Amino acid sequence: MEAEKYLQFLSEKIHTVIMATVDDNNLPVTCVIDIMHADDNSLYFLTAKGKNFYQRLKNKSYLALSGKTGEDTMHCISVSIRGKVREIGTDMLPVLFKKNPYMFEIYPTDESRKALTVFQVYQGIGEWFDLSKKPIERDSFTFGGVENKVSGYSVTNNCIGCENCMSVCPQSCIDLIDNKALIRQNNCLHCGNCAQICPVGAVIKR
Repeated sequence: MEAEKYLQFLSEKIHTVIMATVDDNNLPVTCVIDIMHADDNSLYFLTAKGKNFYQRLKNKSYLALSGKTGEDTMHCISVSIRGKVREIGTDMLPVLFKKNPYMFEIYPTDESRKALTVFQVYQGIGEWFDLSKKPIERDSFTFGGVENKVSGYSVTNNCIGCENCMSVCPQSCIDLIDNKALIRQNNCLHCGNCAQICPVGAVIKR
């Protein structure tokens, strides 16, 4: 999927996420935040200007978030994102309140809503992880012009085709093609078993 689809899924299907920021001592602080809107390249949420959370966002302009949906671990889909955030003020408040009408109960009057401001996650890198499929499905994505950095493991030309890695892969996502192991990256758990057992060091971190 493209980044837009992942952002929309996060906003509409997951909605409530754990968001991490950093305090003045560079220590992580988490809180529960609703992602209230998404477009092609951004996520939007709001907070009150009197909160410590607001000040951490202003001071560092960076956050990380994770959320998941599903009835249990083996039926869940999770999305994680880390990226840059900026305050965009109150112009989008009507949009966010219209899409999330429960906010009218929390901030019922125009006067009470003066405390609020909207933030935009405008640049970031993310990961999609679907445990409801067998084998699992994962993908990485970026938005806002960020370059995607690969992770996980790959097999070099030093592979001797011994199949040891295939025997220890929990998702059976390693194939032997022309006597060389090939990892299906969108099914890989990144557990590292293949690298540990390879007798010639042919499996390396990407």
